[in-house]
Amino acid sequence: MNHRAFAASTAAVMAAALLAGCSSSGSSGKADSGPVNLTYWAWAPGLDKVVAIWNKSHPKIQVTVKKQASGDDLVTKIITAAKAHKSPDLVQVEYQALPTLVSNDVLADISKQGGDAKSSFADGVWQQVTLGSNAVYAIPQDTGPLMFYYRQDLFKKYKLSVPTTWDEFAATAKALKKKDSTKSLTTFSSGDPGLFAGLAQQAGAKWWTASGDRWNVAINDAASKKVADFWGGLVRSGAIDNQPMYTPAWNKALDTGTQIAWVSAIWAPGVLATAAPDTKGKWAMAPLPQWNAGDNITGNWGGSTTGVSNDSTHKDAAVTFAKWLNTDPTAVAALVKNGAIYPAATEAQTGGALAQAPDFFSNQPDFYTKAAAIAKTTAGAAWGPNVNVAYSAFKDSFGNAAQKKSDFLTALTAMQTTTVADMKKQGFKVS
Repeated sequence: MNHRAFAASTAAVMAAALLAGCSSSGSSGKADSGPVNLTYWAWAPGLDKVVAIWNKSHPKIQVTVKKQASGDDLVTKIITAAKAHKSPDLVQVEYQALPTLVSNDVLADISKQGGDAKSSFADGVWQQVTLGSNAVYAIPQDTGPLMFYYRQDLFKKYKLSVPTTWDEFAATAKALKKKDSTKSLTTFSSGDPGLFAGLAQQAGAKWWTASGDRWNVAINDAASKKVADFWGGLVRSGAIDNQPMYTPAWNKALDTGTQIAWVSAIWAPGVLATAAPDTKGKWAMAPLPQWNAGDNITGNWGGSTTGVSNDSTHKDAAVTFAKWLNTDPTAVAALVKNGAIYPAATEAQTGGALAQAPDFFSNQPDFYTKAAAIAKTTAGAAWGPNVNVAYSAFKDSFGNAAQKKSDFLTALTAMQTTTVADMKKQGFKVS
């Protein structure tokens, strides 16, 4: 699970290209009328098995998967390849990395060939591949809607109600600590900026927006301040833990019931099965708490897309494959089976390959039915060309604040300042 992006753009004209949506949308023309061979750079496991299904039924358009590293490594490699005009036809791209690749003129605008796929995805998910413009730069593949996971047995033992609002969440954390000082509802992990970004997204944050050839950076907007102040208050009061996730200590806390809940994404069951194997069948999933009672909004943590490069001379064929891969029932079922993904296509989020709950959640047979309803409420996100810098700043500033139990708003301001300074240094026009 790599939720970072690498920013390599160095000129304001690149930003202008992104904002204007002027990456090439040229089709393959006559090249697509005969047999073509497409190269696909990706990291998801089992993709070769899914592609084999396509190749068997599409002899005139053959796809070869070339396995790559994920995250920053792949973004760096594809930008380098694009500068030499040697990009593959298709590339797997995380949502937050799209602006970086578009601003570096790596990805083509495929709105003409792929715009009709919009109806297959939740609005908030589709918005992330359009980058606020009429252009379309990728087809969504998988997604990570946020949810609330909790120990049913321990909630019952301590007579706790599942929180439906963040105020109730805070009250639950404090009530648990009062009943048993050795327990914590959850932890705030300063090593996971993707989670914080998803929580800010739920609250309505728009960290990067663009107008003309200028970027507006608002990582410290009102929504993000609300989220930062909320979690900072819980840490300072001692109502929750302040240690990072994915450590042996965190695993033990989950497995022994020292921590009894987790704000995470749809992929959490797989993590829990490894981190807390002794708790199988004791967890349940519920919608993310809301800022206002009656609201129904979630954020997103993770997920990727399939983009088509400007270097491809077979764009029509590439888009045809990308749409098939991410919307065709047979293809998506194979992705779920072989890659263990949670599909972005709404019709694939229940039934078929997801007809049964995860084995770790066999006690909640309607797991994926509830998950699909939550996924449809995903809020739109606004990513920019230097997400990796913002995420690194988060780890530094929030890491220090979490350990010292100091003001999270100061940490948020530092994150904003670092991000803006980096963009200006790269040559972007920033408001």
